[in-house]
Amino acid sequence: MNIARMEIADVMVVGGGIVGLATAYALRQRQPGKRLWVLEKESAVGQHQTGHNSGVLHAGIYYKPGSLKAVNCRTGKKAMETFCQEHGIPYRLCGKVVVATHVEELERLQELYNRGQANGVDCALIEPERLRELEPHVSGVRAIHVRETGIVDYRQVCEKLASLLQRSDQSVRTGVRVLRLVESEGEVVAHTTQGELRARFAVNCCGLYSDHLARASGLDPQVKIIPFRGEYFQVKPEGEALCRNLIYPVPDPRFPFLGVHFTRMIGGHVECGPNAVLAFAREGYRKSDLNLSELWEALSYPGFIRLAARYWRTGAGEMWRSVSKGAFVRALQRLVPAIQPDLVVPAPAGVRAQAVARDGTQLDDFAFRETRRIVHVLNAPSPAATASLSIGQSIAGTLERHF
Repeated sequence: MNIARMEIADVMVVGGGIVGLATAYALRQRQPGKRLWVLEKESAVGQHQTGHNSGVLHAGIYYKPGSLKAVNCRTGKKAMETFCQEHGIPYRLCGKVVVATHVEELERLQELYNRGQANGVDCALIEPERLRELEPHVSGVRAIHVRETGIVDYRQVCEKLASLLQRSDQSVRTGVRVLRLVESEGEVVAHTTQGELRARFAVNCCGLYSDHLARASGLDPQVKIIPFRGEYFQVKPEGEALCRNLIYPVPDPRFPFLGVHFTRMIGGHVECGPNAVLAFAREGYRKSDLNLSELWEALSYPGFIRLAARYWRTGAGEMWRSVSKGAFVRALQRLVPAIQPDLVVPAPAGVRAQAVARDGTQLDDFAFRETRRIVHVLNAPSPAATASLSIGQSIAGTLERHF
């Protein structure tokens, strides 16, 4: 069926990741009479950042109190738990420990605990004795036990959201790449690989390509997405007893997304990582993936040049861990000394869409830009999956003001 011949929609959501699907789902709940389309370029939903997610239900301890991340993470986590309960999606509130391995990290650990308290997170400072009870193989001088952190399969959540939308006569269309959005007085025209589509309003949830679609649609997003590949190892079955649940380091406030950690996945196996290296393509999940135009776009961007010049030592360390399994394992051994190179094997990588301004500043919070008929989601890194149902409600509320 040629979707270009379909009638005009009330809202078309571009991007079938978890944020796009959650937005459409929220609109269906709030405006059941509206006609919705979700347009996804791949053959199935949740194929990119969502499908390569570590599956953590974040509690919200890391985020600045009052920020969009903090607020949406807290409300989104509760909504995600309820959604999973209602639809039989397995999840588990297993808890995690954030571990200070040296006394130099204690001040930052205390600041993190204070932030968690301000955000209403169920967490407690614990001493080495209690830490060993929770994670017998971890080495640390003090830790935070975040009791309400959980794990889930976000791809399964995406599939359920898509199924519910299809069941209610909403249209989730795969294999449709949107090239640009043209806004006029009364509608938005999407130029796609399947022809032109029309809707009263549109939402750009394109993740790794959100800035591309914004620029193609006439908006200067004032940021560029820089793709960072996060590489993981999986612990062999004979080493899985070294990690009971989730084990995290104290984050560097300059790079809160850095720092290798251990995660017991909802399927039962244990993954460790990630590092963070520049991906040579926006969807560059393998080291061999190369898109010359996208690589040049990143390398020539003033924001990336400034970022790299400012933190080249940190970047060099991440790159070294990318090529040296021994270096990667040594980073893991700071948390779990007993882990050895022969206990881990490579696991699939993910790509983080990091929005960077021209001055080299990394956008720390979620970022949205609104025109008269389009909402652009320009920065939605972790904890966007946890927060997705809350983000979707927020975007739906924004659109309702225009209905």
